[in-house]
Amino acid sequence: MNPAQIDLIRSSFVLVQPIAAQAAAMFYDRLFERDPSIAPLFRSNMAQQGERLMTMIGGAVQLLDKPDTLERVLTDLGRRHVVYGVRDEHYPAVGGALLDTLAVGLGPAFTPAHRAAWAAMYQRISDVMQAAAAQVPMGAHAA
Repeated sequence: MNPAQIDLIRSSFVLVQPIAAQAAAMFYDRLFERDPSIAPLFRSNMAQQGERLMTMIGGAVQLLDKPDTLERVLTDLGRRHVVYGVRDEHYPAVGGALLDTLAVGLGPAFTPAHRAAWAAMYQRISDVMQAAAAQVPMGAHAA
């Protein structure tokens, strides 16, 4: 990602933070619409899950200019998500739900340049997480 994309992501995420709870709820609604098979993976309180999601996204946004640190964090996250039952085929639905949520939540402030920057960030996140998941021994996968 280039510095201009990082700036676009950070400036738009600032606009999401005041509506974080609503954005998280919208994200999960969109995710479960896109892929209903994902819903059973979420057994905990969805408000708490939304808080964790927004914290994770915020952390990734802050580490965009520290790619080595971000990669270590995402590698750990990818390994943990295997245990939760996340599979490679879930990642496109997550990315689509993220972009849909940002488009609705930010409205006209979510320009094509913002969409491209967020899509690039999500692609990097999903690539690292999936690569890490592929290294997890089969016995550690969820049933």
